[in-house]
Amino acid sequence: MTTAWRHLPAPAREIAVTATDAVDAARARDAGAYRPAVERLATVDRAGLVLGGVVRLLLEEGHPDGLDGDDVRQVLERCVRAATTWWPEVDPHVLLVLLAGALGVYDPGDDDAPPDPAAVARHAPLLVADLLAVTDRPFADYLSVAFAEVARTELHD
Repeated sequence: MTTAWRHLPAPAREIAVTATDAVDAARARDAGAYRPAVERLATVDRAGLVLGGVVRLLLEEGHPDGLDGDDVRQVLERCVRAATTWWPEVDPHVLLVLLAGALGVYDPGDDDAPPDPAAVARHAPLLVADLLAVTDRPFADYLSVAFAEVARTELHD
């Protein structure tokens, strides 16, 4: 574990470590490392919430003037094409749900087949890795901001 996460409570530290492992494997396009990383990530409570925050931050940074339908389609297509070369299990529907969820426009009640936590865990790191490819900042920076936003939201609820 890196020293960057030692200050976090154990549940958040577990999210940070497992999410970092999964995103690193996705960035390396290493299916052998990715499978166990996302299997561990699927067992971590609230990992999807934090990774959704990271996706939202990356989308906001990559599209400072806002996103339109074409932007979402481009992100989705780029991610699917890149992931399919090494992770053929990629499901465009799950990625679209993650994008819509990060943008606050997804209602699982309206979805006949909402992705389960394991599907989210298998796909969120793919999306994060793809979006990170267009930034100059490390994943840890976005993860730290996402943790702070979750903590702030919990304090106000």
